[in-house]
Amino acid sequence: MKLFYSPASPYVRKVRVVAIEKGLADRIELLTTAPRDPATGLHERNPGARVPTLELDDGTILFDSPVICEYLDSLGGSPALFPSAGPARWTALVQQALGDGIMDYAVPLRHETMRTDSEQSAEFMGRARAAIHRSLDHLEQQVGGFADWDIGTIAIACALGYLDFRFGDDPWRGGHPKLATWFEAVGQRPSMAETRPA
Repeated sequence: MKLFYSPASPYVRKVRVVAIEKGLADRIELLTTAPRDPATGLHERNPGARVPTLELDDGTILFDSPVICEYLDSLGGSPALFPSAGPARWTALVQQALGDGIMDYAVPLRHETMRTDSEQSAEFMGRARAAIHRSLDHLEQQVGGFADWDIGTIAIACALGYLDFRFGDDPWRGGHPKLATWFEAVGQRPSMAETRPA
């Protein structure tokens, strides 16, 4: 399998964490990709030209991270990262959506902060920061009931890692001590340590 990826992407990190947890990392060739560069071949595989994109050995193309993660989990073996039908599954999927939602605001917010002051949209930046902080407040209230380690908690951990990586000057831990304690613990997992962005 071939994974078109960017090392800094939190969505890619989520896929890589799942691959490591499932014992599949050695079956995946990592292809560093600049999504805006047509020469990488990504545009032909994914019309949205986004990472992560996974090409299977038979040429089948999968995107984006929720689809790729569920496919990798379906290959079998322990642990099962997508709970089977029932309340635990819906909880994990909602948590994955919440983690992905933080990323959905944080990634474009990072791009916006790289623009000149005159080009930045204060309205978007305020909306993005507010959504991220609401999500963190929600997680602070929910963290005591988190599952040990599944697709929901993986997505949340990757989102928090991205906040550390790109917004270290805007620390989130102070107002979310329980979430910070949880994140420090899961950050020691080999899959999280190996995929931590430089």
